[in-house]
Amino acid sequence: MARDIKLGWDVEALNKAYRQGYMAASMHMARERCPYRGDVVMAAWEAGWEDSVESIKDIDASNGVVARIA
Repeated sequence: MARDIKLGWDVEALNKAYRQGYMAASMHMARERCPYRGDVVMAAWEAGWEDSVESIKDIDASNGVVARIA
């Protein structure tokens, strides 16, 4: 498994941080509440958070179209 010993992160840790960020945004948790402090892992969490926010916007937009048609 690839691990950067100096920084203390690996691919699995980044994936976990991404998933946690995604879930945090889906529960309307503020971006500032990121539990990580390392730049790389923090960026993974924020990427998940941003992707979730975009997904929510897409869902809301598509629901708006359906609501206007109905």
